[in-house]
Order: sequence, then structure tokens, then C-alpha cells
Amino acid sequence: MKRTINNKAAIEFLVVEFYKKVKNDTEIGYIFNDVANFKWETHVPIMVSFWETMLLDKVTYKGNPMLAHIELNKKTPLTPAHFAQWKKLFFDTLNENFEGEGVMEAKKRVEAMKGLMMFKIEQSKNKGFIQ
Repeated sequence: MKRTINNKAAIEFLVVEFYKKVKNDTEIGYIFNDVANFKWETHVPIMVSFWETMLLDKVTYKGNPMLAHIELNKKTPLTPAHFAQWKKLFFDTLNENFEGEGVMEAKKRVEAMKGLMMFKIEQSKNKGFIQ
């Protein structure tokens, strides 16, 4: 039975299932596992707060995801292919486990985030870039 994205428990399930895919992914797993060297027990709750803020309009996230990705891009180039794979894994997780309006909203937010991240990372390469 599929879930709806309507509470924090659903967001936690989404994030945990998504990162299971990411950790084992041959295209982007190394970015999370090796380059960023995520401490999953710390990173997952932050991502739950981020997506809770994005999808449930409950402002629980305090952070700067753009700056984090700009800094990560300095360690290893984050390419359009990486973002496409991130989006694919996120969409796969949504499609496999969820239904309802929240799925379409989540997909819109993922698509917007992908575009904005790629744009900001590219802009960060310019002299005088101000985030």
C-alpha cells in the first residue's frame, strides 16, 4: 500500500528509502559516501527537516543547501548527469512508495531544486560571485 506525503513520518520514510538508493548507486553514491563523507546518522535528520520544510511548509530546516553544494562542487565536480541521477532516484522512490498530490508537489520541488543547484554551482565559478 502506498503512502501519502502528509506528515513527518512520511518524510522520514521518503528520505531513508531515497538514501538507501543513493548509498548503493554507482553514479552518485561515491559523492555521498566518499567525497562528502556523510555521517548518515547526522545527515538524514537534516534532510528530513529540509524536506519537511519543502513539502509540508513546516519550517524546521535551518541551513544553506546552496553553499553546501557549492563547497562540495569544489571537492568533486557536480555534473548535470549527477543531478539527473539524483532526480531519477528521488522520483523512483516517490513512484514506488507514494501516491497523491504530495507526489506531484515533491517532483516539482525536486525539478526546481535541480535547476537552481546547477545554475548556482555554475555561477559560483564566476569571479565576484555572491551567493
